[in-house]
Amino acid sequence: MGYAEVYAAAQKDPNGFWLEQAKAIDWVTPPTRALDDSRAPLYEWFTDATVNTCYNAVDRHVENGRANQAAIIYDSPMTGTKVQITFAELKDQVASLAGALRDKGVTMGDRVIIYMPMVPEALVAMLACARLGAIHSVVFGGFAAHELAVRIDDASPKAIIAASCGLEPGRIVSYKPLIDGAIDMATHKPDFTVILQRDQQPCDLIPGRDHDWHAVQAGVTPADCVPVPGNHPAYILYTSGTTGAPKGVVRHTAGHLVALNWTMKAIYNVDPGDVFWAASDVGWVVGHSYICYGPLIHGNTTVVFEGKPVGTPDAGTFWRVISEHNVRSFFTAPTAFRAIKRDDPQGELIKDYDISCLRALYLAGERADPDTIQWAQRVLGVPVYDHWWQTETGWTIAGNPAGIEALPVKIGSPTVAMPGYDVHILDEAGHPVPTGTLGAIAIKLPLPPGTLPTLWHAEERFVKSYLNTFPGYYETGDAGMMDEDGYLYIMARTDDVINVAGHRLSTGAMEEVLANHPDVAECAVIGVGDELKGQLPMGFVCTNKGTTRTDAEIVADCIRMVRQEIGPVAAFKLVAVVDRLPKTRSGKILRATMVKIADSQEFKMPATIDDPVILDEIRAALKPLGYAKS
Repeated sequence: MGYAEVYAAAQKDPNGFWLEQAKAIDWVTPPTRALDDSRAPLYEWFTDATVNTCYNAVDRHVENGRANQAAIIYDSPMTGTKVQITFAELKDQVASLAGALRDKGVTMGDRVIIYMPMVPEALVAMLACARLGAIHSVVFGGFAAHELAVRIDDASPKAIIAASCGLEPGRIVSYKPLIDGAIDMATHKPDFTVILQRDQQPCDLIPGRDHDWHAVQAGVTPADCVPVPGNHPAYILYTSGTTGAPKGVVRHTAGHLVALNWTMKAIYNVDPGDVFWAASDVGWVVGHSYICYGPLIHGNTTVVFEGKPVGTPDAGTFWRVISEHNVRSFFTAPTAFRAIKRDDPQGELIKDYDISCLRALYLAGERADPDTIQWAQRVLGVPVYDHWWQTETGWTIAGNPAGIEALPVKIGSPTVAMPGYDVHILDEAGHPVPTGTLGAIAIKLPLPPGTLPTLWHAEERFVKSYLNTFPGYYETGDAGMMDEDGYLYIMARTDDVINVAGHRLSTGAMEEVLANHPDVAECAVIGVGDELKGQLPMGFVCTNKGTTRTDAEIVADCIRMVRQEIGPVAAFKLVAVVDRLPKTRSGKILRATMVKIADSQEFKMPATIDDPVILDEIRAALKPLGYAKS
């Protein structure tokens, strides 16, 4: 069956389609139906089943002939460490930690916050929670104490599992003071913590509350897998809401298992036993779905990489990892490739490695500009697939189903809707718009298995945030359009569509133009306030290493190119050349914060910002243009 047949089958009979995919999971009690619509529009999946995630990710592979296969490859240029952990070894480590947590009172339904760097123990901690039916909430290691405290109060965890420190190029991030500060600030106090002491910076433990990772496991009886209902929450993952408190995205156990397992072959085109690498972090949804759970459930080897695309030690580190570990499918964010391209514009470093094992590159996390995709296609010599999804969905909304049928790549599009997603482009009144017209991207309910059923203890907020704008649809918050072949184009977040003198324009389309400039390594376009036109677009460009042209020449080119491609209607005449753009730790550009700075408005420092100093650099670059006055 090709893509069209598979997609049609899922549309026509979602129950039958997903029950068929569910056969690949080992159930305690198999589901008799897929969709539970008894509380529509709050849908759930496989509610009458019982199952355990850890059993499916670890134990069953040990029992079915993969005991000696590597489950995890840990590669850390930060510490010079490379370790392989087999499925059998992983089972022992997970059962041991789960036993220690059980002995300290953690039971099914209890929450456990995990605050760890990119080390295998982070996956062991996640799986140990899943083994007991405890609900984990991974918080990005090194997150500020206040942000951690907010999450402690929302999730009310029984325990926190953490490491003494995380490693960044050129610095050690001490975690323990952040944890202590967060517990002090939080109203809810966890019963205990488990701390993995890292050699690079061990920490002092508070007697009675803090327990050493190894000592707490000494002499414990390993824990067995606890069966949970299909709609038992597997985890909570907080996504920073644009306003106020972070939203706790909930993931139900059974749908998560079925959907992720299905995607490994259908989308990423790997077979059990193949090595899969997602260069992300366990603190983000990609780390949950495709560093920890997806590959392991499917019987793949997953790579846990502690390093950066450049600087650990150079822009060739990704090629080394792919070559050394025989990576078949590789998934990362476009921002990583832009960093590599900026450091090594001709892709010279790739020649030092044999990456013939690689079948495809997958990009997600932000818009993949055509220039980056073309560069990656050229240097890698393999298909480059952009795909689009969200923390909320947990897996691909629109992508290229390479394991079913590799569809032609249209640069600038993440390709087509995946089975289970009925994607529509709507106007502000909720009516479908014609092909090729920009509108709000919405997904007809129900969403497929593995997507969020609700927010943690915030059902009203879930309905208000996602379901109210377009009744009967899930609102993605993204704007885009669809072409005559059903290919989706994601142009911007809905709030990145700017209104210039009554014309609705996509900042994403302007970024595409700027990214085509040979001297531009990276760019962003925002809408700034204007008394006459309402809003005006403003561009920020970072130039490639080794460019010989002046900033003024590059600015003039950029203005001319946007006028040619988008037209005078864009009124594009504001461009700042900057050394770097403010980003979250996961690589998303902080456009909304840049708008506030330009418009001289008060703003709250984003919790996820990678380097706050960059905001001062942006402010300095804006002043000569007559913005950022206060």
